[in-house]
Formats: sequence, C-alpha cells, structure tokens
Amino acid sequence: MYDVAIIGGGPGGLSAGIYAARANLKTVIIERGLYGGQMQNTLDIENYPGFDNIEGPELSEHMYNQAMKLGVEWKYGDVTSVKLEGQPKVLTFGEESLEAKSIIIASGATPRPLGVPGEAEFTGRGVSYCATCDGALYRGADVAVVGGGDSAIKEALLLTRYASTVTVIHRRDALRAAGILRDRALANPKIRFKWDSVVERVEGDARVGGVLIRNVKDNSNEVLAVKGVFIYIGVDPVTDFLEGSGILDEDGYIPTGHDMATSIPGVFAAGDVRATSIRQIISAASEGATAALHAYDYVESLPTV
Repeated sequence: MYDVAIIGGGPGGLSAGIYAARANLKTVIIERGLYGGQMQNTLDIENYPGFDNIEGPELSEHMYNQAMKLGVEWKYGDVTSVKLEGQPKVLTFGEESLEAKSIIIASGATPRPLGVPGEAEFTGRGVSYCATCDGALYRGADVAVVGGGDSAIKEALLLTRYASTVTVIHRRDALRAAGILRDRALANPKIRFKWDSVVERVEGDARVGGVLIRNVKDNSNEVLAVKGVFIYIGVDPVTDFLEGSGILDEDGYIPTGHDMATSIPGVFAAGDVRATSIRQIISAASEGATAALHAYDYVESLPTV
C-alpha cells in the first residue's frame, strides 16, 4: 500500500514525487517511457529558473536522481485501468497492480505528429511543438509553422519576436484561427504563407535544414529552407486509461481546482494533462508540488485503521 501513486514521470510527476517523499509519504511513480517525459526530446532549455541553458535529458536526469535519492520508487509500465473511487485506489499496469491511498495523474499530453519522414529524427534538433519553449533559440533564423488554427497562429506571432521570417504552411487557402489572430498574422511583415500546402518531409544533416512541401491543388513540390519547424496540428492528452472514470472533460483533459484536486476525493492531476495547462516545464513542476502537498493533506485526513 502506497500513500501516493503518481502516473507519469515527466516534470509534473517527478516534482510531485520529490514533494511527496519529503513529506514522508510512501511514493511510487509509474512511467511508460523515459524519465523526464517530453523534456527528453528538448535539446536546449533556456527558461527553467536556475539554468540559463540546459539540455532536456540533463534536466530530466537531475529531477529523476533527486526523486530517487529521497526514496521514491520507480516502476515502468503503461497504466491500463484504474479504480479511483473510495479506498484503496487501484492501478493496473502490465500484469501488475498496486494500491494507493491517493493518486496524482501527471500522464501529460502528446503533440499530434505530422507523421512524415524526418519529423521524429529531428525532434529536438529543429522540429519543435512549443514556440514558447524554443522560440528564443531561433533568433535571426528562418522558421516554419505548420497549421492554421489558433495555436499555430499564436505561436507564429510569438516567433516573429525572434525569427527573421516565419512561414505558415497550411493545407487550406484560409486560416482557421480567430479573426483578431488572423488579422494580426496577415498584417505582420515577418509572416509569410504557403497556402494549400502540406509538409512531405523534414530535411537536414545534424539539424533541420528545410522542409519539402507539396501543393495539394497542383501537386507541385518545393523545398523551403528553414532552421526550425514548429508543428501545431493538435495535442492529445494521455488519458485513455481514464475513460469512464468521470473526471475527464469532453476533450479528454482533467479539470481541477486550484489545489489540483479532481472531482474524486484523493485524486489529483498536474501538468499538461490538466484542462487549463499552459504546457511549460515550470508550470508542470509547480503543479506537481501543489498536488503532492494536497495529497499529503488528504492522506493525513484518512481515518487510521
């Protein structure tokens, strides 16, 4: 029996583990991949306090080692089912199950990939899914944004603070973004558009050097020379295992209060899986800490047997 079981070993889950362990809670983290989550795919992190520049895998290792030194247990596995109501809570992953008095869900969200050659190979080396995180790395460079919705255009506008040019590649001939965003983008001299176009391949050597794009109307191809490619065609929360739990909104995210508590007592959420997440490492870490402290209060409130 654990005091707290944390689903996900990214910055939210690791921070929750550190705070829970320091509160003398028996703590376990269940992670299906590498510790650090999406941080592992980020080459340079320049906006995490205390590090003016650190590679994602290195920051991941720092967080993981700190949690392990404090006695957090680590289990690899893909959570497939949960029992969240009442006591104890039960998690099943692989052929193993465990019981816990409280649960912190920090399973994150995954950017929807284009699925084209070169995308996976250059992720963290020119392919990014977060301009807020990585935009400053492209000062004076030419970059591309793939997508035409609100997120894509917001990030394109943000990138104009750093990049020389921002080319928006959109499969339609008009933006889907809200009117005010669309107007700002169309009026911005740094933003260019490739209408009716899709990315067929990401190219480069050690880092991104360009993208091959195809016009969907005439099937003509063109290589666009860019140093960075920012992809915004959607984000999917990792919450399949929570279907039927009653804590998900219509988009599959988890609404919480300011204390990171869900609608089920003893169940908390932190990081990108939350409905109002801003998808930053620092916010995920702070939410993990908040969730752990409130999980401590919940565990302490339970009757002793």
